[in-house]
Amino acid sequence: MPGPSAAAESYNWWAEAYDECNPENDYEHWLGESLLPLLEGHGLRRGWALDIGCGTGLAFPPLLRRGWRIVGCDSSVGMLAAAEQKVDGAVRLMNLDVRDLPPISPNQGDTAQQAFSLILMLNDVINYLTGDGDLIQAFAGIAKNLRPDGGLAVLDANTVALFRRDYELGCAANLGSNGWRWRGVTKRCVPEQIYEAELQDPSGLVRPHRQRHWSRDQILGALAAAGLHCVAILGQREEAGQIQLCTSPSETRDLKILYLVSHLPANS
Repeated sequence: MPGPSAAAESYNWWAEAYDECNPENDYEHWLGESLLPLLEGHGLRRGWALDIGCGTGLAFPPLLRRGWRIVGCDSSVGMLAAAEQKVDGAVRLMNLDVRDLPPISPNQGDTAQQAFSLILMLNDVINYLTGDGDLIQAFAGIAKNLRPDGGLAVLDANTVALFRRDYELGCAANLGSNGWRWRGVTKRCVPEQIYEAELQDPSGLVRPHRQRHWSRDQILGALAAAGLHCVAILGQREEAGQIQLCTSPSETRDLKILYLVSHLPANS
């Protein structure tokens, strides 16, 4: 398994303050009211969900309220500790790197159920993968764990528009009211590059956050190499506090591009 990434170390440091710094992360609206109905329209049926890069477990309450059983994994032990406080044992949590996911048995000891109906890889997980081979490694982990008969994964990737908003030099924001601050330090964000921003804590300590922009072609190629394919590709943005999804995604209008993914059909 790869050693702890710089992202994992930064999130260990940020974990206790993460939710307060990101009060706009409304997973009930985003996941519960927007994404799950979309996935159900593509045939998703309730069962076991695997949340890859689960962070502080913001996706858990909307899923649990709807009857899902969940396994969450993250490379940051600090974020997992914060997630455990939300669910008090109701979700199985695993310290795993997205680049090296093994086959995971959803229900420990139950050999009859060996794959997940739903896999989530949301909220910047893809973009923290900055190595040339990282996407294929991550998608191979999805392929190992996604049910071949109707299982769906939903992934998102940040667009150039989002990187220009958050990572370019001159972009700065206070995160909540607790003294944390974000500052973009990339001179110019162009497609398919690695960008950097700095996160500063209330004491003045600074840590870098590096993300990579992955193009649609790069993501589709890595999915195909892992034996997966896209059921749909959608643009996502927010307008007046509402999630807007469209079937003609744009790197310059939308903030994220969503990929709904399944196994390749057996006869393909």
